[in-house]
Amino acid sequence: MSNNNSDDIGSGGVLRPAIVLFALLGALTGLVYPLAVTGAARALFPSQAAGSLVVVGGRAVGSALIGQNFVDPKHFWGRPSATAPQPYDARASGGSNLGPLNPALVDAVRARVAALRAADPGNAAPVPVDLVTASASGLDPHISPAAAHYQAARVARVRGLPLAQVEALIARHTEVPLGGLLGEPRVNVLALNLALDGVPAPPAR
Repeated sequence: MSNNNSDDIGSGGVLRPAIVLFALLGALTGLVYPLAVTGAARALFPSQAAGSLVVVGGRAVGSALIGQNFVDPKHFWGRPSATAPQPYDARASGGSNLGPLNPALVDAVRARVAALRAADPGNAAPVPVDLVTASASGLDPHISPAAAHYQAARVARVRGLPLAQVEALIARHTEVPLGGLLGEPRVNVLALNLALDGVPAPPAR
């Protein structure tokens, strides 16, 4: 009995089917399935499958899903980013993991509030919380409408544009919750800044 079993194993009676099955499953799950899913995604959702890239003049200027570190006063600023070694580094997505009572978080928020006040000294409105706190991913491309309106006066002043014109741009780029229920109203900072850069500069006086 034992000799026959040994002969079957030695002749490949057990190993051969196992190896063939392993090769077939490896090809199916490691090659066929990924290619099929990738092909379907590119056919049905070409923009999303390519990273939701924003293309201007034939050149990719960013992604609609990843924020950018805008620091020029003529642009709207996004949420702070806790990624390292640079802000909005998609390779290092993550939050600061600082608790609400952590002194480091309190100091960081105070510094961010001070920077916003210094950039717009005449603005006495409360600073929206999303302008001074990072998101869990560190890559959030959106701000709240309140955060955008808080910055409108500064942007209008620096660019020499009527405040009403800047406010209208914010309104046009405010995204509503999905189905009117899921999520919160939000503004994509990159899209808003690109629209702003497309506004003709006012004539020199």
